[in-house]
Amino acid sequence: MISYEPFYQTLLKKGVTEYNLIFKQGVDANTLHRMKHGKAITTRTLNALCEILGCQVTDILEYIPDDDTASSTA
Repeated sequence: MISYEPFYQTLLKKGVTEYNLIFKQGVDANTLHRMKHGKAITTRTLNALCEILGCQVTDILEYIPDDDTASSTA
């Protein structure tokens, strides 16, 4: 499962609001809605967010293995 929790921590750390992303940086509000609900975003969007925030991909998302996946690989 992909978690966008690092994204919200990065926003807080950098003092950037969702309002700023939408109205000053041109990020689509639907993108932020998708992220809040754990939906997929494109690599193009991921790249844009990294450029806007001056951060790495790991500052936007993290992979959290499902319990089923972790136990089946052991």
